[in-house]
Amino acid sequence: MRIAVTGATGYIGGRLVPQLLAEGHDVVCLARSPLKLANRSWADEVEILEADLIASTDLEATLDGCDVAYYLVHSMGGGSGFESDDLVAARRFARAAKAAGVERIIYLGGLGSDDEELSRHLASRHDVGDVLASEGVPVIEFRAAVIIGSGSVSFEMLRHLTQVLPAMTTPKWVRTRCQPIAIRDVLSYLTAAIDDPIEDMHTIYEIGGPDVITYEEMMQTYASVAGLPRRLIIPVPVLSPGLSSLWIGLVTPLPVNIARPLVDSLKHEVVVKDHTALERFDVDPIGFRTSVELAVDVADGLKVRTRWSDAEASKPARPMESDPAWSGCTLFEDRRSRTTSADPDDAFWAFSRVGGDVGYYGFDWAWKIRGLLDTFVGGVGLRRGRRHPTEIRPGDAVDFWRVADVVPGTRLELSAEMKVPGDAWLVWWVEPTPNGSVIHQEAFFQPRGLFGRLYWYALLPFHGPIFQQMLNNISGAAEDRTRSRASTTR
Repeated sequence: MRIAVTGATGYIGGRLVPQLLAEGHDVVCLARSPLKLANRSWADEVEILEADLIASTDLEATLDGCDVAYYLVHSMGGGSGFESDDLVAARRFARAAKAAGVERIIYLGGLGSDDEELSRHLASRHDVGDVLASEGVPVIEFRAAVIIGSGSVSFEMLRHLTQVLPAMTTPKWVRTRCQPIAIRDVLSYLTAAIDDPIEDMHTIYEIGGPDVITYEEMMQTYASVAGLPRRLIIPVPVLSPGLSSLWIGLVTPLPVNIARPLVDSLKHEVVVKDHTALERFDVDPIGFRTSVELAVDVADGLKVRTRWSDAEASKPARPMESDPAWSGCTLFEDRRSRTTSADPDDAFWAFSRVGGDVGYYGFDWAWKIRGLLDTFVGGVGLRRGRRHPTEIRPGDAVDFWRVADVVPGTRLELSAEMKVPGDAWLVWWVEPTPNGSVIHQEAFFQPRGLFGRLYWYALLPFHGPIFQQMLNNISGAAEDRTRSRASTTR
């Protein structure tokens, strides 16, 4: 089918598009800022059209020829008037879809009972579904609560609060029940709806995972999966939504204007009451703990930012480079580069010899102390050395590192196996230039809990001299080898 997707620059839409392409559909992405989609791995496989759902005058033309349209936009972070903006956009889109002959609109809204006074955010989500269905195009609306996947707003709030705070006083809503659902299951429902027989003008499906739990239980489960101690959580009645959102803005990367409507909604119990979706669709939702494990990628370990895969439709719970800057795990970085006259092969030769008898190109006494400390706390220390003084291959042990990846002549990535409150990598890669090369050196640290963050900041004053001398001496060794080889060929 020819399918239009609004919100392709967002969390859900950005993961839905590759799923639709994998199923063989022709996809049209409607975006207010098309340039935001230019660097997606699938950009050349879709048609990208500029469309502002509030201001555009040719919405009908952008939907021309489309059989199905996904409506995945909202204005939650756009300020105090987001409800009116949402309704205007939904009405204009519904009218354009009707005029263009779209056969169905598929919409993702928010779970919540219509019988109670909902928060502004949840009420707006329900109103948008009604408006989309008011112009004559059949609407299939899915209502979900907390969506679990790296990059989702709800999961990022859960991740960062739990990571940073070993003990916390919280609002009473941490003991309100909800029914979270994994991002992969949300996408399964959304794609299955393409072929769902139309029986009503507005069909509502409530979707959720198999677990009904509290936010407090979600935090404790995340702590367990992430290898953190059990958190001390003390609910108190005095924290208002306003204070809660300001606190979240202080201890997490989430912007306050996004956290506030989300926090307002957490006071409502959001549990699936109508289980028609489970009977209607061939989707078997996974449990909360499994969805968290997929989101933090426990099995494989998160790759450093330069290697996140944003093109794997089969792994939508993993980070994507298109996710907001505030999403994903905390990752501290030390990046340095040095232009050198050394041949690229000699640059690779120099940094691929690191560890063992060669050492770390400076401050070896500091590395030896670090190795002794590691041994004292039960780590492997420096005693393993290297398998070979110059050859290196994936899986090799290098002192208290392991070779995570190596591209001969180009790149070396080491993953730390020392005792450390988090995960650490050292990466070198060489970029050829007309007169030599540029050696890039990068250190990454993904902290675990509050102690991991304190560990990084405690060592920060030493990083400058140690890492800079390491890079300088690697460059010097590479230049010496280039000169030596040049002299022997004269």
